Amino acid sequence: MSPFPYRLVATDLDGTLLRADESVSDRTRDALAAVTAAGAAHIVVTGRAVPWTRHILDDLGYEGIAVCGQGAQVYHAGEHRLLTSLTLDRQLAGLALSKIEAEVGPLAVAASRDGLDGEVLMGPGYRAQEGPLPYVPYEDPAELWSAPLTKLYIQHPALGDDELTSVARETVGGLVDVVMAGPGIVEILPLGLSKATGLSLAARRLGVKAAETIAFGDMPNDIPMFGWAAHGVAMGNAHEELRAVADEVTATNEEDGIAVVLERLLSA
Repeated sequence: MSPFPYRLVATDLDGTLLRADESVSDRTRDALAAVTAAGAAHIVVTGRAVPWTRHILDDLGYEGIAVCGQGAQVYHAGEHRLLTSLTLDRQLAGLALSKIEAEVGPLAVAASRDGLDGEVLMGPGYRAQEGPLPYVPYEDPAELWSAPLTKLYIQHPALGDDELTSVARETVGGLVDVVMAGPGIVEILPLGLSKATGLSLAARRLGVKAAETIAFGDMPNDIPMFGWAAHGVAMGNAHEELRAVADEVTATNEEDGIAVVLERLLSA
């Protein structure tokens, strides 16, 4: 077996490492185990905040560092503690929301609170995705701003995800960042925050450079991570914007696309 050519394997979760039922296949687990046995580190880089990520990491037996909340949180899974956490300026976020609504009309809004146990608040009309992830409904808008936040989620009754993201960026791009992280998931983040900023912090802690990193993803919020890593691999189910900047496209998340690439690199 040849030496594995990268020291760090960075994987997104939803649509990438996880299958539709939120499981990780045995084949992908085995491929990641082989990579770590060969001396590389595996790091999860996800848009999910820590409370929505922790149970998956625990199931994987993952004890290293993970990047959560679109780069806002660097989390030590083995020690169950936050190493870094960046919050969204609530005054700027409120201004951004009002500017977007002035352009497109009322939005449905949700928010992710900061911290290891930060709740996800969902306002009237926000369409929650089916699944086990917990959230707390709210009616009074004041609840939204009552505690530190890592990000906001916005939905529009008529605009699609790509169109809403585009309009929001054009309207408030100098105040906050706006990313499309998945179907029905358009997020408002602190200006300058991305998966790349969180991954670079985590990699520095691990003593690994961008030139030694391969990254896997499926959505436009993975574009900065691909720009930072030496090699970016889009899943077969990836959004066209990510496919356009990827170094290669693998099989889908349901077809063990991560394992396909790692096995090839291990046996090259």
